[in-house]
Amino acid sequence: MAQQGEKKGFIARMLEGKERDEEYARSTLPTNRWGLFWDIFKGRFSKLVIVNLLMLLFCIPLIIIVVFLFAYSSSQQAMAPFAQWLFAGYPALPSLVGLSEQLSLSVSLVFIPLILLGALIAGVGISGGMYVIRNMVWTEGIFVANDFWRGIKINVGVVLLSTLFCGVLVGLMSIAIGYSNLIIATGAGNATLFTISKVFAYVVIVIVAIMYLWMLAMGGSYKLKFYQLIKNAFLMTFGLIFQNVFFVIMMAIPLILILIGSFFQIIGYIIMILFGLSLMLLIWLDYTQWAFDKFIESRREGGKVNRGIYSKTDRKGGAQSKAVQQYQQNLEEAASVRSDLASRPIKPITDDLKVYELPESFSREDLKKLRESKNAIAEDTQQYAEEHKNDEKYVTYNAQFEKMEEERKAKEAEENAKKKGKKGAGK
Repeated sequence: MAQQGEKKGFIARMLEGKERDEEYARSTLPTNRWGLFWDIFKGRFSKLVIVNLLMLLFCIPLIIIVVFLFAYSSSQQAMAPFAQWLFAGYPALPSLVGLSEQLSLSVSLVFIPLILLGALIAGVGISGGMYVIRNMVWTEGIFVANDFWRGIKINVGVVLLSTLFCGVLVGLMSIAIGYSNLIIATGAGNATLFTISKVFAYVVIVIVAIMYLWMLAMGGSYKLKFYQLIKNAFLMTFGLIFQNVFFVIMMAIPLILILIGSFFQIIGYIIMILFGLSLMLLIWLDYTQWAFDKFIESRREGGKVNRGIYSKTDRKGGAQSKAVQQYQQNLEEAASVRSDLASRPIKPITDDLKVYELPESFSREDLKKLRESKNAIAEDTQQYAEEHKNDEKYVTYNAQFEKMEEERKAKEAEENAKKKGKKGAGK
């Protein structure tokens, strides 16, 4: 039997190896937002593709409208006699100056409302995909189909309002650009003034586009009134202007490939069909979560900072993330609870002493016997505890607990001293 026990221990050690500690398990998590992005992209790629296809279904009306817009605009330009050859002797045609700009403005006036309608329909799908990808960024478990429809139910209101608000502004700026082009081409007004108005309109379109992205991110993570949503999006747009521009360019890489044309255009279309929209949302929501951690969650009580991210303590004793600090605090609180079951002797249950059972019809004498039986059990338990209180296991436990309590108090005193030192240095 001894040999079998030795073989079992050897085999167990060979199979299991050395157990990894809890610090190792947490350290396998991404340590920053870039790492989290790649972790999601590689580990949940198939889910990103499914979410992208679901969102594309709602984008079909918008795609059809945009394709028809380009086709209609091209046909109008082709039918107009901009550079046709006039045979000698034929009367001159009326002046064609500004005709191209006038056609472009007319097409815009017709199609901008249709594009806005298509954008609202696409917004329904974006509201679902945004919810799924936000949960990925939060490293929560997801069921793509169920969470997609749940996201539509939760976010559709704020997404449609944001789309309508920003869509109307972009539409008005587009009409202003078309009108300015017409005035400049015909010379009916001050060309310099209308050129400045064109530049202003383009800047407004860029600002509104970034604001729209922030409104989606904030509306999907926080409950805000609509005017608060607009104000916060405006502040974040200008407060993080350089970061915003960088990540908008990162998001637009598939569209840039399409605009380049040639072989890159094919790659761009493939990306957009498979995971383009999901990729854009993942980049933006991962970035905005960093901003929320820095400017919102870290500054409010109970804020959830660095979801899905493991912040290592540096070798010089740097600060840990709030999640890790809370985890360690919970462990210390649990360890500081002293259990009577382990700190003092408890007599095992035996049959020599029993509680007197009252009959169905009992008298004062029966109540007296019940009280005496309880007192006898209590006295016997107390006597057992006195006899065994110096047993080695109870003495060892109490000594370990007292040592742990002293270490905890010393640590608290050291932390308090550091805090007071920092406050004094700040003053």
